[in-house]
Amino acid sequence: MQTVRAVDANRHFSSVLKQVSQGEEFLVVSRGNPVATISPVRKADNAHVAAREMLLERLRNQEPTGVRNWTRNELYERTK
Repeated sequence: MQTVRAVDANRHFSSVLKQVSQGEEFLVVSRGNPVATISPVRKADNAHVAAREMLLERLRNQEPTGVRNWTRNELYERTK
């Protein structure tokens, strides 16, 4: 993993993206403090995809659990 200052990452962003597309990872620092990482997108593994599909299928086939008897405003209302 390469370290790059935020100002340099900004100035040379297209170059950074090109290197990322080739598998390189970057740690972006600002004033010496790590603030972000830039890395290639990882493909989901088959187990993760299968688990997600099973969950979505179960949710699609699930019967409703009750009646919605509250409003959106009530849901986000704060109690004092």
